[in-house]
Amino acid sequence: MSEQSRTLPPEALDAWADALRERFGLAPEELPVALILDLARDVALGVARPAAPFSAFAAGLVAGRAGGSPEDTAAAVAVITAMANEWEV
Repeated sequence: MSEQSRTLPPEALDAWADALRERFGLAPEELPVALILDLARDVALGVARPAAPFSAFAAGLVAGRAGGSPEDTAAAVAVITAMANEWEV
């Protein structure tokens, strides 16, 4: 994959999210792009860049174990975001 192909327009993310939703039978509220991108931003800035995808995975795991509803996802993201905002090295 070339470096240029890694820098895609925003529509590419929308298309990817749509493809994931279709493949896994998810509704838009079950795969909240903006919520997860905000989480990644907050963790990357508050903790470290490599912590962002790891934290997004953790949020999904926690939400799934709690029941997997959109509310469970939002709650897991809120806790992780609060932790990142309070993080001190």
